[in-house]
Amino acid sequence: MRDYEIVYIFDSAVDRSVIDQKLERFNQLVAGDGKGEIIALEHWGKRQLAYPIRKHDNGYYVVVQFRTAPEHLPEFERAIKLDEAVLRHLVVLSEGELPTPRSAVEARSDFRSADDEEELDEDEED
Repeated sequence: MRDYEIVYIFDSAVDRSVIDQKLERFNQLVAGDGKGEIIALEHWGKRQLAYPIRKHDNGYYVVVQFRTAPEHLPEFERAIKLDEAVLRHLVVLSEGELPTPRSAVEARSDFRSADDEEELDEDEED
């Protein structure tokens, strides 16, 4: 068995209770009948998308860590692709704890372009 992490982006118009039902069904595919286990599940909530997906500007993010055998993934991913409420998903090998979402303000304050760095260097020389 291997540890995986999946990020779902659901249509933001879908109700939270419907999202929970869909997650339960997906979790049964990957962990039901003793095939694996769900390690962690975290709702990140509604967030603005970086670019429109299927004419949606917002999505509801959920991150799940789970453990399963690699041969169970194809059926799991097929079920996700068939669900119209899932705008995007990404399954990767897990590297530890769940990441925590950052606010847009924190992300902007951490980002500095090369031009900003050059201006800082010039100010220091003066």
